[in-house]
Amino acid sequence: MKNYIIALSLLVSGNISSQITVGKSSATSAPASASVSIEFGDATGGVRGIVLPWATSENAVATATTAPITGTLFFDSLAKKVKFGSSATSNATAVSQWVDLSAGAFLPVSTVGVADANAEVGTAKTVISADAASAAANTTNGILVLADTNKAMVLPRVNSYADIVNPSPGMIVYVTGTTPQQLAVYNGREWSFWRP
Repeated sequence: MKNYIIALSLLVSGNISSQITVGKSSATSAPASASVSIEFGDATGGVRGIVLPWATSENAVATATTAPITGTLFFDSLAKKVKFGSSATSNATAVSQWVDLSAGAFLPVSTVGVADANAEVGTAKTVISADAASAAANTTNGILVLADTNKAMVLPRVNSYADIVNPSPGMIVYVTGTTPQQLAVYNGREWSFWRP
């Protein structure tokens, strides 16, 4: 029943026009700044991350009519890696290479990261944009598409990745309690870290 409610909520919410916060503990729902499209958690840290969409490969991310765009993130459930779509040339919008953000981490056992076919939402898509017309016309392939061209997404911030008691494969957080601060991704067995 819970899966049906989630799927229905995603289908009904199809296009959202606003700034959104998820998981803030304070009473305000205002994001940290006007340049935020979606913000996860509190600026002071937390104990939760965001789990990226799962797909079986880079090819599975594309559809027959839509190729993935640069900036696409997903958890490759066959390779057990978090992948980021980029391009070798500047200002390109099409993905020409996939960067393994789990590089250096040990691969998890084969039973970790196996997608639950019953939990898939199908073709549900949510577009978040301040401009309702551009949100409605958006054709980007994705489950959650942040369509604003002048706003960004703020990842969940944690003081330490170890504060997350039971991380899920494909989880991503921004660790603020280290110097320098770093992006952390979890492949089902180990965390990998990327520093700015």
